[in-house]
Amino acid sequence: MNGIIRTGELFLDDRGRVAQLHGIGIQRVGEHWYAWGEDKTAGDRFTAIACYRSTDLASWEYLGDALGAGTGDLAADRIIERPKALRRPDGRWVLIVHVDSADYSDARVGYAIADRPEGPYEYLGSERPLGNLSRDIGVYQEDGRGYLLSEDREGGLRIYRLREDHCGIDRLIATLRQHDRPEIGYESPTLIRHDGVYFLFGSDLTGWDLNDNKYATAPTLGGPWSTWRDFAPAGSRTFDSQVSVVLPVGHGHVYIGDRWTREDLASSAPVWLPLRIENGRAEMAWRDEWSIEEMNE
Repeated sequence: MNGIIRTGELFLDDRGRVAQLHGIGIQRVGEHWYAWGEDKTAGDRFTAIACYRSTDLASWEYLGDALGAGTGDLAADRIIERPKALRRPDGRWVLIVHVDSADYSDARVGYAIADRPEGPYEYLGSERPLGNLSRDIGVYQEDGRGYLLSEDREGGLRIYRLREDHCGIDRLIATLRQHDRPEIGYESPTLIRHDGVYFLFGSDLTGWDLNDNKYATAPTLGGPWSTWRDFAPAGSRTFDSQVSVVLPVGHGHVYIGDRWTREDLASSAPVWLPLRIENGRAEMAWRDEWSIEEMNE
């Protein structure tokens, strides 16, 4: 049945191939959602950032590679992860990625630019934001201003304001850490605003092992931020997934996560579920299948 999302099952694109939507970034453009994902057909080393689009989040049309392998940061022995795209007020698109070496010692963020959401993107280079380590990333945009969410294992989860061109850092807004382990923060961050409250989601630092992902809330991006709380049943390891994006859809939100299968990353299954957010709290329950039509009722 068209439009049905079966939780934990792979998406196939219009070519009949597994949609490479790992570590996804996603934005609504007109009647379509555009999505950028890590192409893991060659394993963990960089192949491409693939771009797809959909009208129902269930059926995906492959649009090509938004960013392909090359030299330098984009060489085939490099790590390029967590593709997130933002549309600037001038209409151009900026693709932001985690850039790293095979041993994850570089810990940088890279920027690329294009005239269309699907690209192709021109790679501009990478940096350590304000000199800090940067691994898993997320992005947020409000009133034309862009923000980078960046995991710095040695310093916490940081929120930066991007420059006006979205291709570099303007300033640091906040640094969040775990309350019971204040020397570290959370990774794989994503941020939304609902009813005037900011919700920041992240995953514990357990490598390839899954964990109970958390969220914190605040009245402003600078805080004060609440204690971190579960949004899926405790002990479920967020239904064996890691958060990538929380997406506003219709009258609700969708949790978009990954089940990383280290020995077969290209076939790592998605876990996409409706996420209930109200009265300053976020909650998620398991559903075998669902559709976005339910979220428009």
